[in-house]
Amino acid sequence: MPPGAPDLGESGEHHLLRAAKAQGTCRVMCFHPRSDLTLPLMALPEIRRVVDEWANQITELGRSYLWVQVFENRGKVMGCSNPHPHCQIWASSFMPNEPGRSDANQLKYYEEHGAPLLLDYVQLELKKKERIVVETEHWLAVVPFWAVWPFETLLMPRRHVQRFPDLTDSERDDLCVAMKQLLTKYDNLYECSFPYSMGWQGAPTGPQRDKDCPHWQLHALYFPPLLRSATVKKFMVGYEMLCQSQRDLTAEQAAAKLRELPDLHYKLSSN
Repeated sequence: MPPGAPDLGESGEHHLLRAAKAQGTCRVMCFHPRSDLTLPLMALPEIRRVVDEWANQITELGRSYLWVQVFENRGKVMGCSNPHPHCQIWASSFMPNEPGRSDANQLKYYEEHGAPLLLDYVQLELKKKERIVVETEHWLAVVPFWAVWPFETLLMPRRHVQRFPDLTDSERDDLCVAMKQLLTKYDNLYECSFPYSMGWQGAPTGPQRDKDCPHWQLHALYFPPLLRSATVKKFMVGYEMLCQSQRDLTAEQAAAKLRELPDLHYKLSSN
């Protein structure tokens, strides 16, 4: 429900049919006045303005809402109906299902090991260097060991950061470098504007915005659907929908393919 909507109460019809009120708001944020400039084609100062506005939006909406989800659906294959490069920001009074599971799993790991799960994972990947795609001073992008989509990536800061607005100036500058490199590699893979859904996840906000959540590590998830070419999409069907997802190539193979691609965008290299 939008703010100010009437409270419809909670459903008590049956213990299998339960519903409760939920409030929230949705926003659309454009990245650039030009409709042909995606993030990897933008200059670093332009990307920095996007990063700062993400922080501003999370800070503003986080005063009122428990969860603020910044996400981008890129490309028609991901259901994007507006070609102008943009993202969406949905804020809710409740913790959605996926972040809720992530919160529980990270908390369980922290209680068992005394360290944030994803921070330990950063150190593991830095040591093994098998699934790294982009490595900068403050950021690491990897094809995670548990990846489901062929070229799925996980982008994380090297230090312990709980929420996006907590990033320092130098970390925000370096994030622009890391994102530009990662998204350029995506586009260079099949020389197309690579479709994906991505989103940022960090510690809850709203009533918990000032709470220390040491089990949380800020991270971004990229889920691109393309498999073997710009036109061949991976579909989650049959066994994957009914039983368990299956990988078409290993995380190490996917990381190697992306890592070996040039950092210069194919549209710029042809000029």
